[in-house]
Amino acid sequence: MLGEVAGHKRERRIEGRFKESGVKEKKTLETFDFPFQPKLDRSAIENLATLRFIDTHEDVLITGKAGTGKSHILKALTLRACGYERLVRYARCVDLIDHLYAGLADGTYERRMRGWCRPEMIVIDDVGLGQLKRRDDEPTAAHMLFTLIDRRHMTASTAITSNIKLSAWGKYLGDTTLAAAIPDRLAANSIHIDIDGPSYRQHLARKRAKEQGLEPPTYEQP
Repeated sequence: MLGEVAGHKRERRIEGRFKESGVKEKKTLETFDFPFQPKLDRSAIENLATLRFIDTHEDVLITGKAGTGKSHILKALTLRACGYERLVRYARCVDLIDHLYAGLADGTYERRMRGWCRPEMIVIDDVGLGQLKRRDDEPTAAHMLFTLIDRRHMTASTAITSNIKLSAWGKYLGDTTLAAAIPDRLAANSIHIDIDGPSYRQHLARKRAKEQGLEPPTYEQP
């Protein structure tokens, strides 16, 4: 009876961790289609799944074209970390920057920044996707992102996905110099995985069209 009660309490704590993380969907590595991405080093992903990188304060950078499974992997790692009751926080890059900018408007910027520095792991998803607002009289997105990563460097893990080349971060984040410093800082203590493969979402779209007897959609190659 006591064991059952303790089990229920732990389940509630885990569910609470997941809700606090900010991830909206429960992805798992067991549902990741590794055969669809044969160039991806499965052992590297399985090594990440041990979560040892959190204990050693290593960062993770996953790059590749849209639809290749980058977000799936990091959401699955977030879910796994929550299962071990680790403190994790997730946000798309554009939402993170908007959240910090809002802090400049209401005087809570430093408190919000400290909030992002606190978790054992944070996930910054989709650098390069979504329109960042430009504010000429305020710090650039690159400044905010660099500050966050710099404060966490070697003390807590930061995991990032990007569907644009690292050389394009400057244009996207609004400051070439600081944007170049971000991957440079990550390189000192990070695990970099590049997924060179097709889009799984496009694959599913073609599959659905075929099942419905429709003409499969075609996609231009970037």
